[in-house]
Amino acid sequence: MADWMIWLALAGALLILELFSGTFYLLMIAVGLLAGALTAFSNVTVELQLIVAALVGILATGLLRRSRFGKLTRSDASRDPNINLDIGQSIAIEVWEPDVSGSAPRARAMYRGALWDVELSTDGLAGQPGPGRFTIRQVHGSRLIVSPQG
Repeated sequence: MADWMIWLALAGALLILELFSGTFYLLMIAVGLLAGALTAFSNVTVELQLIVAALVGILATGLLRRSRFGKLTRSDASRDPNINLDIGQSIAIEVWEPDVSGSAPRARAMYRGALWDVELSTDGLAGQPGPGRFTIRQVHGSRLIVSPQG
């Protein structure tokens, strides 16, 4: 079997592994192996094939790492509706506790069959809110941060 066929077989195996793992890094190493296959096809020594494959693989991995696809994005789960399905839901609040400490207005409300502590968002109404429907903006443990619907 020719050298370039071995390189292509290894690149194909890495492509299959990449499909199972979902990481682009194996894809970049497969690009390096493809470069090794191209150099093997042009009848150069095995040492040069290895050097080209390694350099292209390292370069492709480094470029992926510096791109936006190589950076891990962290999101705040307490605000992300893709993680916490309660965010964006509506809740009815009948009575707000009197605000004595100057902190955000608080209440207790029934949501999903349980009593929850509810706090008005800092970007919500100024002063004491009235009863009505509110939208859940964040979830902190058993406390819902809400803002007026509108």
